Amino acid sequence: MMMGWRKKPDVHQVTDAKPALSVDIRKREISYLIKMGIRTICLILAVVVPLPWPYRLLFIAAAVFLPYIAVIGANERGKDAPPPTFQSPEANQTEIPLHRREIGS
Repeated sequence: MMMGWRKKPDVHQVTDAKPALSVDIRKREISYLIKMGIRTICLILAVVVPLPWPYRLLFIAAAVFLPYIAVIGANERGKDAPPPTFQSPEANQTEIPLHRREIGS
């Protein structure tokens, strides 16, 4: 008997599990809110606090570019998240879909 030829079964561990989608979304929401809070502080500092122009321009630049950075970060899926799939079952091409049928047909 050749017992060494058997393929070992795949063993899955709990630590291999991907984080839940709700956890990933919550983490991105918190990150977005922190960045937008920093933007608000920069905008207030640029307008209200009397600062020299180089500092004021720095705060204005941060207030302008932080929304872009925040949105890009919020739309980025987590590195552990699986890629989106767009699989649909094969449709019968000879049948008109229910949502396309007319009344009385």
